[in-house]
Amino acid sequence: MTLPTLLVLDADPLPRLGRLTGRVRVEHADASTLAGLLPAADVLLVWDFASHAVREAWPGEGPRPRWVHTASAGVDHLLCPELAVSDTVVTNARGIFDRPIAEYVAALVLALAKDLPRTLALQRERTWRHRESRKVAGTRAVVVGSGPIGRAVSGTLTALGVTTALVGRTARAGVHGPDDLDRLLARADWVIAAAPLTSSTRGMFDARRFGVMQPSAHFVNVGRGQLVVQDALAQALRRRWIAGAALDVFETEPLAPDSPLWDLPGLVVSPHMSGDTVGWRDELGEQFVELYELWAAGQPLPNVVDKQRGYVPGH
Repeated sequence: MTLPTLLVLDADPLPRLGRLTGRVRVEHADASTLAGLLPAADVLLVWDFASHAVREAWPGEGPRPRWVHTASAGVDHLLCPELAVSDTVVTNARGIFDRPIAEYVAALVLALAKDLPRTLALQRERTWRHRESRKVAGTRAVVVGSGPIGRAVSGTLTALGVTTALVGRTARAGVHGPDDLDRLLARADWVIAAAPLTSSTRGMFDARRFGVMQPSAHFVNVGRGQLVVQDALAQALRRRWIAGAALDVFETEPLAPDSPLWDLPGLVVSPHMSGDTVGWRDELGEQFVELYELWAAGQPLPNVVDKQRGYVPGH
């Protein structure tokens, strides 16, 4: 019996696929070898979810994998016109990052409200400076992105006593549509970006949107760096249109050492780590193995991405 071929776009450390031993032939690729190996693969595991190699190497006509799984929530790094129109199924790592990212956002909200960045800076200077901090309970938040991550963020902030509005692609029960966004931004103390990157969300937080926010507002991005016009955010912080911001994702990663974002007043920079808790890679590997077993048995796969929309529908 010919074993299916699983092609892995590698990143260190490699995924643990022990349960698949003897059931699949595993090959490994990097950006330079991916194009040559794709036509012979039945399944592609995009373990290096920061790579754009799939988008650049995906074949047009001819043989190609029947299923592509990315070990990430976002799929913008791999979708290309040829893949979008093909019959190849694309799945993502939906469900792995929801709670960790929600906890990370809650930590940022508490840290910013309680002025912890300045407390740590003053400690390093050995400076005793009493200040007053803000209460979190009773404040208002807008969470942009109504998928599992956005809903988890909303639920966690609600548990802290924050009145939270969720904004999605379309209005429905419990979710505001895009037409309500500016009105909600004007009243929000916390603006959380957790949307997927699509043609309609790219650059949505621009100078006009930061101008709509109130001067006491804080902006947090745990979605995609390209949701934000970074120069517009820098201007908003320098001119004190908003009180502060926290970015975990950026237009280009890693953030260059000479980027002006490092020194912006009121900005917290973190290296795309909001969803990465101890053991997260093992969880991603286990999730793929479970999906592979469904695929091999001819069962329907969960987490199937709508390749035209750029995310898993149904939320």
